[in-house]
Amino acid sequence: MQISKDKVVQFHYEVKDLKGEELDSSRDGQPIYYLHGHENIMPALEQAMEGKSAGDKLSLTLEPKDAYGEYEEGAEQRVSVKHLVGADKWKPGMLALVNTEHGQRQVKVKKVGKFMVTVDLNHPLAGQTLTFDLEVLDVRDASAEEIEHGHVHGEGGHHH
Repeated sequence: MQISKDKVVQFHYEVKDLKGEELDSSRDGQPIYYLHGHENIMPALEQAMEGKSAGDKLSLTLEPKDAYGEYEEGAEQRVSVKHLVGADKWKPGMLALVNTEHGQRQVKVKKVGKFMVTVDLNHPLAGQTLTFDLEVLDVRDASAEEIEHGHVHGEGGHHH
């Protein structure tokens, strides 16, 4: 079965920088599931996956604008320490999750005060040209409910 709109795709990924150093991977954990054609992954990755089948492997190098965006100087915000998720004690350089109205967002801690923390809102990989190695593990038809909700349900997906 080929990847096309309204198919559920299961895949593994590895992200490397220009030196070939691995920055992120799903290989040590669970594969990723997404509903194709519903903007659930980066548009450039979704486009590259179109027409692929289980067992296919692909590698693509993306400029910052097609990956995690350009690095924006001054994209900082002060937030209450209580809104940071991931550690009990924070230090500059640590990565944290912040709960926003759009869900959790990963940020980098820049400055720590007693009650407030200054965070860098750029994605930790913003501004980098990255290589994505992808392996398609499975492709299936999405259920009517998944299509209606715009995301995968059940194993590897969203649970209501």
